[in-house]
Amino acid sequence: MTKIIGLTGGIGSGKTTVANFFKSYGIPVYIADDEARKIMQSADIMEAIKDLFGVDVFENEILNREKLAKIVFNNPESLEKLNGIVHPTVKKHFEQWLLQNLEAPYVIYEAAILFESGSYKDCDIIITVTAPIESRIQRVIKRDKTTRELVLKRINAQWTDEKRISKSDFVIENVAIESTKLEVDRILKILKIKQKQA
Repeated sequence: MTKIIGLTGGIGSGKTTVANFFKSYGIPVYIADDEARKIMQSADIMEAIKDLFGVDVFENEILNREKLAKIVFNNPESLEKLNGIVHPTVKKHFEQWLLQNLEAPYVIYEAAILFESGSYKDCDIIITVTAPIESRIQRVIKRDKTTRELVLKRINAQWTDEKRISKSDFVIENVAIESTKLEVDRILKILKIKQKQA
């Protein structure tokens, strides 16, 4: 039976870096945020976003993600409504993807809002990735060409590290790439031992 490893962490913590280490060992990886981005381009979802947030978040029929982010990260209720549109579709998509990867002993489900969306309930094991707050802010500013203020709003809209850690089986502190890789190796060894004992 394929086990689902939920991989989460705050924005800029380095979840994708960790996911790529797992991928390098041949473990199938599903990046929920990437799939959510694709799903948001579908006609049905765009229509639902238009109904909720108006035409102002679109430019030439293309969703302006920055405008939408400004609205939802300033308003928890709006963020909840947006997640309510996108996440059920992501969940269905993941279920179909999982059916294609049932030969794997483990799959990784990587999601920034693993807990907030309730997806953690479908996971057998949960790993949280952490990093110092300043490193996270700088990574996101560089990656998304955004402002410190917007990054902090996104951080504050997510669960705290403490809250995530309290519900996780493993924690990877992503400060130096070498030690992060060693942590991934350590977790895989533990999982393989557990698998043999099962």
